[in-house]
Amino acid sequence: MTHIQQNIHRITTQITQLEQKFARQQGEVQLLAVSKTKPIEMILDAYQADQRSFGENYVQEGVSKVVWFNAHHPEMTIDWHFIGPIQSNKTRQVAEHFDWVHTIDRSKTAQRLNDQRPADMAPLQVLIQVNTSDEESKSGVMKEEVFELAQLISSLPNLTLRGVMSIPANVNDYASQLQAFQALQQIKAQLADKYPSVDTLSMGMSGDMEAAIEAGSTIVRIGTAIFGARDYANKQ
Repeated sequence: MTHIQQNIHRITTQITQLEQKFARQQGEVQLLAVSKTKPIEMILDAYQADQRSFGENYVQEGVSKVVWFNAHHPEMTIDWHFIGPIQSNKTRQVAEHFDWVHTIDRSKTAQRLNDQRPADMAPLQVLIQVNTSDEESKSGVMKEEVFELAQLISSLPNLTLRGVMSIPANVNDYASQLQAFQALQQIKAQLADKYPSVDTLSMGMSGDMEAAIEAGSTIVRIGTAIFGARDYANKQ
């Protein structure tokens, strides 16, 4: 077993233990391996450990990986998640290559992704990014804007609203982490009451995974703890 495969096994074991600790259903929390800046070889290594969902932050890099796997390993079943900011001139590339988008925070972005999604592809699974910290430096819509954006997304035939995502303030104390995640869980619950497709909470990384799972996360985004430190020299 390789180092990457050992890391995946360790993290998935932790997730299972936390599901049990907080009375979550077994298998309810999905591990999203954040593979940004990492080479194809590392993704192949992770795939051999039964990892099937990968997250990319940079459009050009992520698209190149999707294209490579489609060309060289069409037999592999991978869910590609885009988890970075989306510039207007990059929406077509995202719409044409990814299965999920976690970072919708503008109606213009949602509309462009819908209009540019190829007709022969399944609807794009999308999450609204919420600014739970009320920090101007953070991406995402403010809590009071979520429901207007959700209404628009639900009307777009090539998008499926699946839930919400956040990157809360980087704090170390557990109580503060939990409070921020519970705020997002409440928003997700309100959306789920109105939109049956809503079932996803993308929140939690290496340093706050336990609080996220206690609060109801269904996708935890883990990168460095799987693949090691990132090299940003060639990010695009």
